[in-house]
Amino acid sequence: MGNIFTEITVIICLAAFFAVIFRTLKQPIILAYILTGIIIGPFGFFNFANKDVLQLMAQFGITLLLFMVGLELKFSDLKSVGRVSLITGIGQIVFTSLIGYFICLALGFSSITSLYVSIALTFSSTIIIVKLLSDKRDLHSLYGRISVGFLLVQDFFAILLLILLSGFNPTAASGQAGSGQVLFSVDFLSTLAKAAILFGGIIYLSRTLLPKVVDIIAHSQEALLLFSLAWAFGLASLVSSEAIGFSIEIGGFLAGLSLANSTENFQIASKVRSLRDFFITIFFVILGMNLTFNNIGVILLPSLILSVFVLIGNPIIVMVIMGIMGYRKRTSFLAGLTVAQISEFSLIIIFLGNKIGHLSTEIVTLITVVGIITFTFSTYMIVFGNKLYLFLAPFLSLFERKHTKKDEIVQSEKNMENLKGHVVLVGADQMGQSILETLEELNREVVVVDFDPGIVKRLKEKNIHIIFGDISDLDIQEKAQLDKAQLVISTIPDIEDNLLLLKELNHENKRTKILVMALDSHDARVLYKEGADYVVLPHLAGGRQIAKLLGSNLDNIPALKAKDLAYL
Repeated sequence: MGNIFTEITVIICLAAFFAVIFRTLKQPIILAYILTGIIIGPFGFFNFANKDVLQLMAQFGITLLLFMVGLELKFSDLKSVGRVSLITGIGQIVFTSLIGYFICLALGFSSITSLYVSIALTFSSTIIIVKLLSDKRDLHSLYGRISVGFLLVQDFFAILLLILLSGFNPTAASGQAGSGQVLFSVDFLSTLAKAAILFGGIIYLSRTLLPKVVDIIAHSQEALLLFSLAWAFGLASLVSSEAIGFSIEIGGFLAGLSLANSTENFQIASKVRSLRDFFITIFFVILGMNLTFNNIGVILLPSLILSVFVLIGNPIIVMVIMGIMGYRKRTSFLAGLTVAQISEFSLIIIFLGNKIGHLSTEIVTLITVVGIITFTFSTYMIVFGNKLYLFLAPFLSLFERKHTKKDEIVQSEKNMENLKGHVVLVGADQMGQSILETLEELNREVVVVDFDPGIVKRLKEKNIHIIFGDISDLDIQEKAQLDKAQLVISTIPDIEDNLLLLKELNHENKRTKILVMALDSHDARVLYKEGADYVVLPHLAGGRQIAKLLGSNLDNIPALKAKDLAYL
């Protein structure tokens, strides 16, 4: 083509087209970008003449990605992940890398290639998992919190690995890449010393000078964005200079880390995010363009074997570790599903390995194919995790200790054996809290079911009937005594859980009245069709509440405001 504007336009248009399709299929948008690159590159539909410029833009993308990681990832966060997340995260990294290493050796890869590939298989995509858990409203569930915790541990290890890679300088000829015979002129002590000085300096600046500078600049939104970009790219250039010798990516991460303690870090992140998304699109497109399918027959079998290991082996490793620690099979299973794919970090590490001469282009293609396969299948595994668990539950007892300790069904000290005609409230956060207060004022016997440990602890202290768990679990349904309840209210918007609840009540107790919540009219129609007595639509309920307020004495507004502020 020759015209860089036209080439970027083609990339953006194709990426946008495929992004809409993959979004409809509930697949990660990364796949759309890689497919765009494959169509442009290996399939040869377009002949781009400005690949060097695009490579430079891809470099900006990686730098901004790691700048955002540093901005949102504080080392102090590692203290908050909890013992189970720390042990599970480290254990999964160790066992996945060891098993993956021997699988790669068995497939005929060299030692250095096996090491890279096995490490790439250990990391899972924090961005994708958090998005999927948020969509399912499971981010604050027990398994959701544990999953986010050990994904955070993975991110820290990935950053440490990138720092280590920054100290490697291949001295062998390029023809030796991936052969296992690459020699390294690396002084590990010097690398560690420089890393310690860099991190020490960044931590010092982040606690002293930079927060004050950012506070002054933050009065102008444009100046704040420009300062953030200048700091990110400037530090990245400094760190990658010959005198220091680290990679540009590490410079971007350190720049973000240095601003993480400022009060404006979230504001900076929101402003940089769109720019990062644009440039990282170019990176994944370039990754797709550089794939080679000449030896697809050679890499097809290894990519399938490694994909199966990630999709099945990684979850099993997590289930075994959590089972040993005393977690029930459902929590272990759902947490295990979150590691059934590789990460953006995996692709970046393999990309850097190829860039510095350690890996061949075929290995980049291999891991990208593994990424495509695992991204695709793991997304559906997580979205339909509850149904998958119900199907596999009889076979998962192997991963559960006879006497669980950590997440056994927790309930209040009040006797629940003789309950009859009670109300079961599923979800006691936000809307559920208001409903619970009203039911208490009416002196109704209430059993609350919630999977948020914080809510469970608070209600248990108030001596309310509380069961910790997910209502889709048959054990939880039995403990809540659904068959004897007069009214069941579900404030969770997950249509799968609500449909399972309706199915169970229609089978066990058809006399029970059931109120459920839905986020849109389509889900509401489905729930009514399946037998719901009333479906709460938040936007309708909110509109009616405002209409009722306007029709009454407006002098009541201060009292209502005070009540809401007390809740907030």
